Amino acid sequence: MSGPARGFPTSEYRARVVRAQARMAKLGLAALLLTTEADLRYFSGFLTRFWESPTRPWFLIVPATGDPVAVIPAIGVALMARGWITDIRSWPAPDPVDDGVSLLADTLIELAGPGGRVGVPMGLESHLRMPLADWGRLKAQADVGFTDDGGIVRGLRMIKSEAEIFKIRASCAVADRAFARVPEIARAGVPLDDLFRRFQCLCLEEGADWVPYLAGAASPGGYGDVISPAGPDPLRLGDVLMLDTGVIRDGYFCDFDRNFSLGRPDNAVRAAHAALIDATQEAASQVRPGQTAGDLFNVLHRALAQHGTPGAGRLGHGLGLQLTEGLSLISGDQTVLAAGMVITLEPGLELGPDHLMVHEENIVIRAGGAEFLSTPAAREIPSLEG
Repeated sequence: MSGPARGFPTSEYRARVVRAQARMAKLGLAALLLTTEADLRYFSGFLTRFWESPTRPWFLIVPATGDPVAVIPAIGVALMARGWITDIRSWPAPDPVDDGVSLLADTLIELAGPGGRVGVPMGLESHLRMPLADWGRLKAQADVGFTDDGGIVRGLRMIKSEAEIFKIRASCAVADRAFARVPEIARAGVPLDDLFRRFQCLCLEEGADWVPYLAGAASPGGYGDVISPAGPDPLRLGDVLMLDTGVIRDGYFCDFDRNFSLGRPDNAVRAAHAALIDATQEAASQVRPGQTAGDLFNVLHRALAQHGTPGAGRLGHGLGLQLTEGLSLISGDQTVLAAGMVITLEPGLELGPDHLMVHEENIVIRAGGAEFLSTPAAREIPSLEG
């Protein structure tokens, strides 16, 4: 299926660069050095699954003024040139002697100036996607000062444009359609690993570009964890089945789950599912810009505590170019919520030893509250035929 238009206009990327450069000026940064897929794609639009290969490093430099400069392996030049970046510098990677280090060093000196301060994301969820030995060589060769980017990239990526929200909504719609078709593939006797494969096929049929994330479980009275891969055990009457998926549509994730009962659910399962939906709706009704992530966690935690023992861990997170990004709904996260943030609400309840249930929805925070991007689940847990 064709679905919404792909990509962004150049104006979207230029606006991101302008916002970054305004924050760079306040911090006295002469350039940003980006090395990870999501950060590089945020400013360039460079979308490829070739990042699955760890052999080659990729670099993008955002200078204090002007357009970004790509310093990338030669194999990526043709694809990068299809986008809006025009200054593309390359080397024949992989090079075991000098894998782009000298070219990157020269470019940084040119753009930042000798002694210029170059910001590199160093906070939560960041990593340096280049060999540490090459990082040491770069610091020795480049006459610049590397420093923390001050959270510039993280802060920009947390606030989505309307064009980004449109794409996340389209990704959610793919998963919505796939979840609606679960009764076609799930019944007693079907091995869980086979169900996982069939569900991924449904996601692809419904418009996903690929399905990077699928987890779940099936067990009577709840399940033991929410991150396990599927095994060969068949579904049984009385099982609670949970599927949690993050599909990619035009470079953006959704991330939500759905619970199902194999046959008629018992009263405890029905009550737990209804409580999870109620907690989700309570949080969605109360969320406002200006709260903190910790405040929203407390709303969810209080709502859950009325119905049992809240599940351990965070109760939601940011969402966008990555399955999880930005803030976490935990008690200690003081990130201030703002209009344009896309987050998950993910309450959980413990139903007994090694038994829990979780529920997850995707919302965007608006000035007046929450807008659901995933279609909210009903309070009654769906029953699948045996």
